[in-house]
Amino acid sequence: MTSRSIALSVAAVFGFWLTTPLSGASVEKVLYSFNGSDGSLPYPALTFDSKGNLYGTTYLGGEYGYGTVFELIRRGNGEWIEKVLHSFNFNGKDGAYPLAGLIFDEKGNLYGTTYAGGTNGFGAVFELRPVNGTWAEQVLHSFNPDGRDGALPEAGLIFDAKGNLYGTTLQGGTYDDGTVFELMPNTNGKWSEEVLHSFNVNSRDAAFPEASLVFDCEGNLYGTSYGGGTYSDGTVFQLKASTNGTWTAKVLHSFNFNGKDGFAPEAALIFDAKGNLYGTTVEGGTYNNGTAFELVPGTNGKWTEKVLHSFDHNTDGGSVLFAGLVFDAKGNLYGTTYVGGAYSFGTVFELVPRTNGEWTEEVWHSFNPNDEDGLLPTAGIILDNSGNLYGVTNEGGASGNGVVFEISPELEIGAQENSWPSK
Repeated sequence: MTSRSIALSVAAVFGFWLTTPLSGASVEKVLYSFNGSDGSLPYPALTFDSKGNLYGTTYLGGEYGYGTVFELIRRGNGEWIEKVLHSFNFNGKDGAYPLAGLIFDEKGNLYGTTYAGGTNGFGAVFELRPVNGTWAEQVLHSFNPDGRDGALPEAGLIFDAKGNLYGTTLQGGTYDDGTVFELMPNTNGKWSEEVLHSFNVNSRDAAFPEASLVFDCEGNLYGTSYGGGTYSDGTVFQLKASTNGTWTAKVLHSFNFNGKDGFAPEAALIFDAKGNLYGTTVEGGTYNNGTAFELVPGTNGKWTEKVLHSFDHNTDGGSVLFAGLVFDAKGNLYGTTYVGGAYSFGTVFELVPRTNGEWTEEVWHSFNPNDEDGLLPTAGIILDNSGNLYGVTNEGGASGNGVVFEISPELEIGAQENSWPSK
């Protein structure tokens, strides 16, 4: 089951059961509410440019109804102006329904993926180039589930040092359990694709990756898969690069629905300075509401998992984590939950490490359906240099099509201010 189908079912359940606010107060500012024609249902996290403007995608809306790439331009008076850079058109060539975020290259071009569309209808990789005040799109690759290529990418892309792109597809490949792929630019302006790994759920391999990848300092790739592994509950995997150009896949952790471990991870991983990995799971943990976890590498090549926090919907702590985590300068972690919180429509939270090795959760914002606030965030957050948090919600806002929000440290009072990076 993909994040989109889970999101719809969870929203129906919690929207019916929990309609009375539990506790908490919003400290968040809505920067922009989508109205449908300019985009609807923003799923992934945002991206900054060098000027502090924000970029993202919406799954629906735009001129043709198949999603958009948008920019939010910061004005000097504190206001933000939205501009649609591209409306996707399911026309047999263009991509459609983007679920992933964007990345920049050194020249200021944007890159991303779409879940559907392209020549074969199974998704595409695209580039947007700024040209005379507008943005020109080029489809770099159309996925084709021909028994080798991947299909239906939900994840975004990353660059290596040579300008090659890497990503995952939810399905396709040799066993139709998803792939890791690389796109390499050619001198003629076109790009060549190579499938680095086809996942095979029948061999206890990872399966159905929905998240972006991350490199370590040695050029190895790491990611999560929604399914597969020893218990079929999802994995953290590694692709190790060899000198002959091949890649070897290894499952570092198989999630286990055993009442403690998380399961069904959908978000990308992050490294700390020591080489430990951090991530989230949609479900599982002590309360079966999702977890934040850490993986620590050992000298024997094995990795040890520690559940940093089990989320509890019943204590306003939020639940169902589609998004990953991000560090601030002090080593605190931030993220979002899709539901839960004081009003049951999701939260922004902080995890603070303590001297005893434990982590404490603080809820920074509970999304509120009664004041045109955003609702149901599927995306993670990003931080600026002043410690402000930025993100999107899948729904809510003035027209119900989702919002872009900001949480500023000066809006918080008391001891919690000390958790934010200093300016």
